[in-house]
Amino acid sequence: MPEMTIIIADDHPLFRGAMRQALSGMADAPGIVEAGDFAAARKAAADYPDADLMLLDLTMPGVSGLSGLIALRAEFPSLPVMIVSAHDDPATIHRAIDLGAAGFLSKSAGIDEIRDGISKVIAGEVFVPAGYDQNQEYEPEVADLLHRLQTLTPQQSRVLSMLAEGLLNKQIAYELGVSEATIKAHVSAILLKLNVDSRTQAVIQLSKIGTVAAA
Repeated sequence: MPEMTIIIADDHPLFRGAMRQALSGMADAPGIVEAGDFAAARKAAADYPDADLMLLDLTMPGVSGLSGLIALRAEFPSLPVMIVSAHDDPATIHRAIDLGAAGFLSKSAGIDEIRDGISKVIAGEVFVPAGYDQNQEYEPEVADLLHRLQTLTPQQSRVLSMLAEGLLNKQIAYELGVSEATIKAHVSAILLKLNVDSRTQAVIQLSKIGTVAAA
């Protein structure tokens, strides 16, 4: 049995196959679990609670941009998530790392860089593409919003991501196994922390961060 388990979450079968091939050539070849959309990625994380790493594409069915990372970090805080994306501009990398990504791989990376990056993340390091400046600063509005999002509890982050999916309070309550009153309390706390007056405004704020930055 492989000692490691890695979840590959990407909607392109050819890319999943290429990534599987790259991983199979590592010294300690991991067990691979594939997911073709965000719902499958969440299910894989739940089914394999001891998985060592998830490789997550930013654009796949069921999720938009970095909001998927936010949701997974809230629901599965012990699972390292490494972003693998063609959107590898500095702003997107910066936001991903600040929102809890364990690393960032460009889809243009070669096999050696893929293996090196994954090995470093498994070892507890944060991996970013060569030449990335980790000291760049955000625009004040973005920096403030990131800070506010980071004050949300894991459950509040999950509720916010479900609001972004368009779910009603009673649907969120059913999904999370709590009362509707509890969800209303979470929503009130989210609005307060994000300094907005409505659910719609909260979702708009999330989209400002969750959307992949323009290259």
